[in-house]
Amino acid sequence: MAPKFGRDKDLHAYRDMLLIRRFEEKAGQLYGMTLIRGFCHLYIGQEAVVVGMQMATKEGDQVITGYRDHGHMLACGMHPNGVMAELTGRRGGLSKGKGGSMHMFSKEKHFYGGHGIVGAQVSLGTGIAFANRYRDNGNVCLTYFGEGAANQGQVYESFNMAALWKLPVVYVIENNRYAMGTEMSRASAQTDYSKRGASFGIPGEQVDGMDVRAVYAAGQKAIDHARSGKGPYILEMHTYRYRGHSMSDPAKYRSKDEVTRVREEHDPIDLVGRRLLKDWKLSEDKLKAMDGEVRDIVNKATDFATHDPEPDPSELYTEILLPAH
Repeated sequence: MAPKFGRDKDLHAYRDMLLIRRFEEKAGQLYGMTLIRGFCHLYIGQEAVVVGMQMATKEGDQVITGYRDHGHMLACGMHPNGVMAELTGRRGGLSKGKGGSMHMFSKEKHFYGGHGIVGAQVSLGTGIAFANRYRDNGNVCLTYFGEGAANQGQVYESFNMAALWKLPVVYVIENNRYAMGTEMSRASAQTDYSKRGASFGIPGEQVDGMDVRAVYAAGQKAIDHARSGKGPYILEMHTYRYRGHSMSDPAKYRSKDEVTRVREEHDPIDLVGRRLLKDWKLSEDKLKAMDGEVRDIVNKATDFATHDPEPDPSELYTEILLPAH
């Protein structure tokens, strides 16, 4: 049973999820116009996972994830202008236009990147948690990855070390059912991913990742566990992406009816919107006004990201590790 949210929490969750949704819709449009190039993986449908988890964190906790990362950046408080400008490869981007969709960072917001190598962030997130333990700073690292990445060998090496040293890390498995185009039952002998840490003694649970309240409650429990010195925790979030794996994926491996059914019955933003109307007596006009405010933010980010200058070619040689002579 999901906990009840107060009015302010529901409003906060609704706005943050709406910002991610509208931002990603605009990113999809810009990709179609070739203003965003390379790879681009949209987070539409999965918004409740990162928003609920961020609501359960405290200042100083870190986030690291894979390549479907724009939503995580926005939920961490990274400015939409900087995120969109990075997507379009401009100077004002959060990685100076050199990282693109998959490789943005913000030390200020404790965001340690989207990562293009499948599963690589799990080892890195475990390393961040090791640093937290070494420094005794009380911080927890939220390490996100998908159910497809859960089959990578380095994930289990990381689980072993995290359990052995009781590292403050929460592994958040965003199970959207399809790793690229492969349905999970065709690739995984054990499809209850919350049990993937059982042989290391890592507790885990399955969560309705489309209900921000359920995510928040599970996030609090897992983060408290990790912060208290008890070691890692696994949260398997049952979620769903509405778009293809990437912008080049026509998603023919699933029916339109399946996507429509999830959108109509279990959309994370609509679930909160209905509560705001019914339980908190907000008007439709209030929700429309909030949507207008969010669209204005996204439009301003788009304007910035399409008019900001491109990086100087000399930037190709900055912030890279050169071999010692």
